[in-house]
Amino acid sequence: IKLNAVAAVIFLLLGGLAAVLLALTRTPSVHLLPVDWFYRILTLHGLNMLIFWMVYFEIAILYFAGTVLLNTRLYSTGLAWTGFSMMTTGALMVDYAIFEGRSDVLMTSYLPLIASPPFYLGIILFAVGALVAVGNFFGTIYIAKRDHTYSGSVPLVVFGAIAAAIIAVVTLLHGAIVMIPTFLLSVGLVKHIDPAWYRATWWGLGHMSQQINVCAMVSVWYLIGTLTTGAKPISQAVCRGAFVLYILFINLASAHHLLVDPAVSAGWKIWNTSYAMYLAVLASMIHGFTVPASVESSMRAKGHNQGLFGWLFAAPWGNPAFSGFWLSLVIFGFGGGITGVTLGTQQINIMAHNTLRIPGHFHMTVVGGSTLAFMALAYDVIPLIFQRTVIFRTLAL
Repeated sequence: IKLNAVAAVIFLLLGGLAAVLLALTRTPSVHLLPVDWFYRILTLHGLNMLIFWMVYFEIAILYFAGTVLLNTRLYSTGLAWTGFSMMTTGALMVDYAIFEGRSDVLMTSYLPLIASPPFYLGIILFAVGALVAVGNFFGTIYIAKRDHTYSGSVPLVVFGAIAAAIIAVVTLLHGAIVMIPTFLLSVGLVKHIDPAWYRATWWGLGHMSQQINVCAMVSVWYLIGTLTTGAKPISQAVCRGAFVLYILFINLASAHHLLVDPAVSAGWKIWNTSYAMYLAVLASMIHGFTVPASVESSMRAKGHNQGLFGWLFAAPWGNPAFSGFWLSLVIFGFGGGITGVTLGTQQINIMAHNTLRIPGHFHMTVVGGSTLAFMALAYDVIPLIFQRTVIFRTLAL
């Protein structure tokens, strides 16, 4: 847990420094970087933020949920070390390949753009290492079930982590499927790969990575709500049903990156952007109501019943874990979630595709939503896992 969490924050720092350089370059009065370095740093920013920072922290969450919350041991320390070593080797290879200057292909690395072989090999190693870690988590769940370390169903937070892990398997397999032939292309063993196939398959990695984040983020919301206010879900069955909807339908949101592509049919686009996608939206709406409702119920049970929002004013805002969690909920719900639904609509997508509305959307989901929630969780678990108090608490707040 410690190693994965610390590695995650290191890559967050690297991606964050890259973000500052990009912002200074996009500022006309500064225009810091030349054009080649702008795309180089943009490639670095995307991979370190959306893939490395997120997946490392999610592995830490899976290990925490599987062991601490279920009061059991890790399935295999050896597998944990193997997965962590592969992920770290892969991430360092990717960053080296970017700084080397032969992989300015952005995070999407669309063909016919070709990066250097270590770029693709590093992503493959990282994806396989993460798959090993997810398998280790499933093994831990098996041990807890076998040894009866909990009664009844697994806690809701663990259930959400299992849902995130299932989505992660599908996501990481897409990464391996698309990167292995591209790696062979980069070393000359494969002569041609269809760019349309590449795009459609790559987004099974690129966008589905965010679906892991969403599932893990919602689990973190429930956990922080419980740790900070004693909140309990209004209905376990409804919340678990929403996580199942995520497993079955949330990956279909990847389709909105392909709505201007001629490689997929109009019928496929209409189905994915209307009937199917809204089943995942329903899940997010359920969580969007049940998470704050559970906090409200808990606060009112403690006697904070003054007015319509007296319970909210009385909430523990002085705790950076609660503040981060609540801001994550609001920013993701009203900013990232709603813009995601509109951008995933076929007619609006035609107008918004390849505009700044797209990065505006995913920064509200990945940064305002997932990153803020994960850092809020870090403030809560540092005393628990590291046995340390958070220094500069006011700064954290």
